[in-house]
Amino acid sequence: MTRHENISGIDAQRARAAFDAALASQRPEFEHFFLARLLGLSFAYGDADCVVEFEVQDFMFNPQGTLHGGIIATVMDISMGHLLKRMDGTGTTLEMKTQYLKPARHGVLRCRGEFIKRGKSISYLRSTLTDMDGDVVAFATSTWKRLG
Repeated sequence: MTRHENISGIDAQRARAAFDAALASQRPEFEHFFLARLLGLSFAYGDADCVVEFEVQDFMFNPQGTLHGGIIATVMDISMGHLLKRMDGTGTTLEMKTQYLKPARHGVLRCRGEFIKRGKSISYLRSTLTDMDGDVVAFATSTWKRLG
C-alpha cells in the first residue's frame, strides 16, 4: 500500500485534493455549491434542458467498485433542479424515482435533465445519465414544487 492509496483502493491524495478544491471554491449558489464542486460537475443549458457532466472518480465508488447509486441520483437530481431554477425559479424535489441500468466505472458521464410537464407550481421532470458510448446508465423521473 502506497502513501497515496488506502486499503479500499481509493487514491487518497486525489480525493483530498478534490475535497480541498471544493471547499475552497464552493459558494452557496447554484452550480457552485459544495457537492457540485466536490463531484467536479460542469453545467450547460439549452433552451429546455440542463446537461451536467462529470468524470467518475474512485472516491465515488460503492464497495463493488462501481459508481455509487447515491452519486448517480444526486447528479440527476441536480440536473433537474438546476433546470427548474433556470426556467422557473427555485424549487424542491417532492419525489424522485431512479432506475439503474448499467454500472459505471470510468470516464466522463453526461446527465441531461428536461421537463416532462411544466406547471405553475408543480412540474414533472426527467433525467438521463449516459456513458461515453451513449449507453444509458440510469434514468429518473421526479415531481418538483416551485418555491418562488
